[in-house]
Amino acid sequence: MADNTKNGNGAAGQGARGGLEPAICARLEEMAKRRLELHDLLASSEVATNPGRLRVLSRELGTLSKSLDIYEQLKKIWTEKEEAQRMLETETDAEMQGLAREELQSVARREPTLVEEARSRFLLDDEDASRNAIVEIRAGTGGDEAALFAADLFGMYRRFAEGRGWKVELMSGSPTDLGGFREIIFGVSGQEVFRMLRYESGGHRVQRVPETETQGRIHTSACTVAVLPEVEEVEFVVKDEDLEIDRYHSSGPGGQHVNKTASAIRIHHKPTGAIVQCQDEKSQFKNLAKAMRIMRSRLYELAEEKRHAERDKARRTLIGTGDRSERIRTYNFPQNRVSDHRLKLTLHNLDRVIMGEMDELVRALMDYDRQLKLEALAAGKV
Repeated sequence: MADNTKNGNGAAGQGARGGLEPAICARLEEMAKRRLELHDLLASSEVATNPGRLRVLSRELGTLSKSLDIYEQLKKIWTEKEEAQRMLETETDAEMQGLAREELQSVARREPTLVEEARSRFLLDDEDASRNAIVEIRAGTGGDEAALFAADLFGMYRRFAEGRGWKVELMSGSPTDLGGFREIIFGVSGQEVFRMLRYESGGHRVQRVPETETQGRIHTSACTVAVLPEVEEVEFVVKDEDLEIDRYHSSGPGGQHVNKTASAIRIHHKPTGAIVQCQDEKSQFKNLAKAMRIMRSRLYELAEEKRHAERDKARRTLIGTGDRSERIRTYNFPQNRVSDHRLKLTLHNLDRVIMGEMDELVRALMDYDRQLKLEALAAGKV
């Protein structure tokens, strides 16, 4: 197949004829050039001897390749279509014309699916899509019941992650005596983690009869969830002079160890006021490493919000913005109902969703986000 990656105008023209928006084709051509740059960088000795940089660039290459592999298939189909159309118009032999018609019919069957795949991949992927995630759940209004709900949400995400073969790592937690969490922070690593979990950021509300309720009254409690893309140190550097690090004795469960070793870590980022505490590990070094991972992701999110302020203003109606003050979902246990308020979608299978069967919700959110971005693209806002 001829290399068309450098012919941006031609590819974009083909894309328009193939049903793929010219703006998407133009961006995919830019991504194709970036892929060539990445191949050169990964072959350099400077990157080969830097494991962190190698990891980052390899992940970027993998993300680009998923979109570009589909795009290359599309361009091949467009070439086949042009050749078959040319043959149909110029050949006088009936057998050759029959072959051309068969080829056009084959292309007509394959093309729409690839166009949709290319469009969906492009619209739902960005520089963060392939990252791992750090998830923070905090109990809000509702006291002990809110803390128990935080534990339920953690269990839901953990089971969903394990069902997809992802790894879950507890990073920090503030447990309550009843088995809930005032706050719990955990990392999730695997394939396309942030791409699928990013829509969980926001306010989650639960309606149910608490175990401590003697009169059977339904209570409403709430938690906030933040899903942050995890970034590595080579990608986002936090200056040492901006940090104030305190070491202190752990509190809470842990037996005699917490009384003897000042292993807990508190990091204060002075320019922003962000504070991260971690005390779950017995090793001070491990607690510091986890706290820095959380801090780096929080600061990266703040930087991204600032960088995309104008874009976010233009696409205020889109989901996935991570506004934690927005109520996004209600879990009604008496009615076995879960309602996503962004989608106006209600499912009557809360018992399965809370056990980690979230695929229907996640797919619906991805489809909805894709549709909103497609509309924004048509309006020139993406």
